[in-house]
Amino acid sequence: MRRIPSLTLLLLVVAAAGVAAAASKPALSIDEAKRVAAAAVAEARRVGAPSGAIAVVDDGGHLLYLERLDGTFPAASVVATEKARTAAVFRRETREFESAVNGGRVAFLGNQAATPLQGGVPLRLDGQVVGAIGVSGAASAQQDSELAAAGAAALAREEEN
Repeated sequence: MRRIPSLTLLLLVVAAAGVAAAASKPALSIDEAKRVAAAAVAEARRVGAPSGAIAVVDDGGHLLYLERLDGTFPAASVVATEKARTAAVFRRETREFESAVNGGRVAFLGNQAATPLQGGVPLRLDGQVVGAIGVSGAASAQQDSELAAAGAAALAREEEN
């Protein structure tokens, strides 16, 4: 009978430690998500990208912000979101997955949790992935990647200041 209170106390201590750890983890704010997207849009305009959709997700791949430029094809929003989600949950750029498929790792296409198209870049704060940006519908896959990188760089610059 005396073990039950001890076990309860242990569980409370473990739960409190988990809450404290979760509270100290950096998170991507909606304002930061908007700044990341704005940087990608500014880069798109600077290089004359004809269109595009920019999606910013949190570290679990949930959509925080979406911007669709005029003239963007309808599916670009979904593709950009999936690129961002893939980059966030796998904690790496989606171009790595596209390169793997192009290099012959076609079995990766069976992975329904990933979109192996370049244009998804993780976003980091304090060295931890806090989300990702995905771009789809620019002039090329390479340009999708470049615009996403410009958005991610804006968050990195903000962290330095």
